[in-house]
Amino acid sequence: MTQDSTGAQAGNAMVRGHAARLDIANLDTDQIMPKQFLRGIDKAGLDQGLLYDLRYDAQGVKRPDFVLNRAGFADVDVLLAGANYGCGSSREHAVWGMQQFGFKAVVAESFGEIFYSNAMNNRLLLAMVSPEDARIFHAEAAALEARGLPLALEIDVAGMTVRSAGHQAAFSISPRHQQMFLQGQDWIAASMAHAPQIAAFAHAHWQRQPWVRDVAARVRSRLD
Repeated sequence: MTQDSTGAQAGNAMVRGHAARLDIANLDTDQIMPKQFLRGIDKAGLDQGLLYDLRYDAQGVKRPDFVLNRAGFADVDVLLAGANYGCGSSREHAVWGMQQFGFKAVVAESFGEIFYSNAMNNRLLLAMVSPEDARIFHAEAAALEARGLPLALEIDVAGMTVRSAGHQAAFSISPRHQQMFLQGQDWIAASMAHAPQIAAFAHAHWQRQPWVRDVAARVRSRLD
């Protein structure tokens, strides 16, 4: 297994965990990560802002009826979301916040396009299942939720399946993203796997057009 750009070695070819059900269609990235949590200059603390207006009331008090605030759901790994989850803006903070909160995967019948790319490139696994399969998983989760229990799910990246105790569903994933998950790579680590080819391309490029090499450094030296 290779390391990603952060040095982590933990791949997630198989995600086994417990799911919280959030059956809200068209939940956009502005709601997943509200704007007031975008002011930092790093990625720290975004778990505090995740789904803030759903988790807290106007006085900053936890809403007791929200699933992530209920006993038994504090350590869930998977979000069982509604259709078109992550639509709207391109803010990558929504993905980072979900990961900092502890989510490893999201299962839904559809996702916002940009959110999908951001999540997969950051190794937050998104499993898009059919509407019928999503309905079955939501029904299973709702039945357990009534008893105060989260739904156990297993997401197999190699086999491209999502399994609960009572149901199995297929999902698709691009070959590039599947390989990244199987090898425990993020976008940067996947690029660095091609370092020799990148260096060879750069060498050939500088030979063909030597006048553009280090142009930024040469301009800077003239201005000093």
